[in-house]
Amino acid sequence: MTTVKSKVTIKGTKEGLVFFMDDTCSFDELLADMREKIEHSHQQILSGPLIRVSIKLGKRYCSPEQQEQLTQIIRTKGNLVIHTIESDLITREEAMAERLKTQFSVQVNTVRSGQVLEFDGDLLLLGDVNPGGTVRSTGSIYVLGHLRGYAHAGISGDSQVIIAAAVMSPTQLRIADVISKPGEEWTNNSGGTEFAYLENEIMLVAKMNYLSRIRPDLGEKKREG
Repeated sequence: MTTVKSKVTIKGTKEGLVFFMDDTCSFDELLADMREKIEHSHQQILSGPLIRVSIKLGKRYCSPEQQEQLTQIIRTKGNLVIHTIESDLITREEAMAERLKTQFSVQVNTVRSGQVLEFDGDLLLLGDVNPGGTVRSTGSIYVLGHLRGYAHAGISGDSQVIIAAAVMSPTQLRIADVISKPGEEWTNNSGGTEFAYLENEIMLVAKMNYLSRIRPDLGEKKREG
């Protein structure tokens, strides 16, 4: 005998009722089961004095229109009042807030040939990276000195990070999985801090005064982190 998993589970708490939604079924299946529960089940609970209802969507994303469809079904029972609708999914803003919490390290030294400096988060190096020296970080890398060695930012796959240096003449740069070897943009140093970044999986270089246009979120990160 096959047991059909309930798409909507209703549990009573001291605050009211909690509707737990299956986040693996289709939305149409969810609506059908919701109607079934409201129309034919829990008749003793779904009548009488006003009861607050909390809807738990799990990892399901519901548009405002879909949320309204769910709440309309519940409201057919006049004693049920929607209190909250919660989802375990995070919004883009929440994801950015988490990114703003990333660690930030300040290192004061010169990375010499054969040395490797690695950090989890953003790295500010007050010193040079000599040829043969390596700097690696899960976040962005800022070198307030001469970058002449190897730098790899976003080693965990973050393609929005940057590599910046007061003097940019590296042997090689890498952001996430994209590698760039020295070119004319490195050798023709015209002065001023520059930064490397990815755009459409291509590494580009720009003067630091363009950072706020190209990576505006990095500015927010430094003010709020």
